[in-house]
Amino acid sequence: MLRRQGWRIHLLLIGAYPLLIGISGWGRNNALREPALTNSTRGLLIVCALGMVLFGVVFGLAWLASRATRDDLLWRWRGGFWTIPLGIGYSVGIRLLLGITLGVLGGLLIVARLTTPEALESFVINNRPDVESLVDIAALRRDPLYFWLTVTLVSFVIGGLREEIWRAAFLAGLRRLWPRRFGSRAGQFAAVGLAAVLFGLGHLAQGGLAVCLTGLLGLGLGVIMVLHRSIWPAVIAHGMFDATSVALLPWVAEHLERLR
Repeated sequence: MLRRQGWRIHLLLIGAYPLLIGISGWGRNNALREPALTNSTRGLLIVCALGMVLFGVVFGLAWLASRATRDDLLWRWRGGFWTIPLGIGYSVGIRLLLGITLGVLGGLLIVARLTTPEALESFVINNRPDVESLVDIAALRRDPLYFWLTVTLVSFVIGGLREEIWRAAFLAGLRRLWPRRFGSRAGQFAAVGLAAVLFGLGHLAQGGLAVCLTGLLGLGLGVIMVLHRSIWPAVIAHGMFDATSVALLPWVAEHLERLR
């Protein structure tokens, strides 16, 4: 009974984490009108350190309650060197699938005459993810250190590693508490869906479209983890996805401004 209670505490702590981050980020951005990663290298490092400390406290309490093992949390490195190119390949595949999915949905709306190409383009431009609430695009252009810290530290550690550790812990909690429902392969995919919803809601500060896109991203990353029984291909895929997105942000922002 105590062991089961420990896993309930684990799931409560881990499950609430992305929602707390999303709500706090939304409130902070509305109050201060500045990106979550600030507009300076020093501020970015402070935010990253505080974020990792907060996550470390939440995760540490969850682990103390449940005493989850390395295999529970899918921390085992599998596949040797090929895990790295596999993760890079998954990153490319996820980006393509997201693009195809959005294209198909847009095409269906146009075919069904629920919108026009012009109206759809205007909607996408006006409702694009509010990346400015996360990162300062001007700082990416002018400060090489800020740029490379965002591409490396933020993308692979704050994004890739931290969020995949969270996802694995969430799946472990569901699997251990309700083994009949979430213990099978199909049940783990259902758990991935729940985690994707929470992951998407954790990006509330960036707008509704960002919630949908990051939810789909989280779905893909969770499927990778379940298929390989390891977080590491997903960590690499997530890091590469975020890194390439950040690297392209200045160019994309300039391109969108020309379309307005």
